[in-house]
Amino acid sequence: MPEPPRLAGIGDEAAPGLPDQIAAVRALGWNLLEVRTLDGVPVAAMAEADFARAAERIRAAGLEVVAVAAKIGDWSRPATGDFAVDLAELDVLARRCPVLGTRLVRIMSYPSGGLAEPEWGRLVRTRVRALVHRAEDAGLVLVHENCAGWAGEDADRVLDLIAHVDSPALRVLFDTGNGVAHGYDAAAMLRPLVEYVAHVHVKDAVDAPGGGTAYVLPGQGRAGVAGCLRILADHGYRGALSIEPHLHLRPHLRGTGTDPGRGDPAAFAEYGRALEGTVHRVWRTEAVR
Repeated sequence: MPEPPRLAGIGDEAAPGLPDQIAAVRALGWNLLEVRTLDGVPVAAMAEADFARAAERIRAAGLEVVAVAAKIGDWSRPATGDFAVDLAELDVLARRCPVLGTRLVRIMSYPSGGLAEPEWGRLVRTRVRALVHRAEDAGLVLVHENCAGWAGEDADRVLDLIAHVDSPALRVLFDTGNGVAHGYDAAAMLRPLVEYVAHVHVKDAVDAPGGGTAYVLPGQGRAGVAGCLRILADHGYRGALSIEPHLHLRPHLRGTGTDPGRGDPAAFAEYGRALEGTVHRVWRTEAVR
């Protein structure tokens, strides 16, 4: 049977504080943690002493950090915003990622901020290329998520961005659930991108009354999680699968006047067990083909 991917979790989906994040991953029997915020503070914004203590606690727990989910280019930073903020965040992460033992940094490709094409696309290409050059110098790999931004919903734009930058320091972070919220078929977007995928977020969703999105256990929604995993398995994907349940936490709602919620260890554990079952079925099927 082909070796299935290792499983991870975005810690703040389980709990705000690091001790509970570590406990939630450990309760699943996993040893991979993806770090986004600790007590609501992004990794790059933490005070030096707080970061040093957190890194030591992660090491002492025997966990590996698989990726850092940065705010670079995300829904809160439009293309019309100050690029120096993103450069400064990357400079901090260039120092902190080696301490955490990871090379992967999640980025997005900037909401338009009111810019129209082609100016929006031109600006994104320029910014991402500059970010990737800095990442190369630091030994990091920026993984672009199919979420907010110019290339967030369009595989052709992702391929355009990759071709323009032309560097192994830019790869794809594919999120299985974002298509439901953003109005595209996840599997159809994944197929032309699969060779560039270096990291995966697993979530699932359904349409909610009133035009919103409700998040559910993997396999219970319409994101086609199992189908996406089969595409990855067929391609021999060897990166990690990192759960991002969104059952009790919606980080993109921070600062909008709507309560983003907070992580939930029990829901995190249930989500992890559901993913384990799906992964076993998909990779077992792959083995008997």
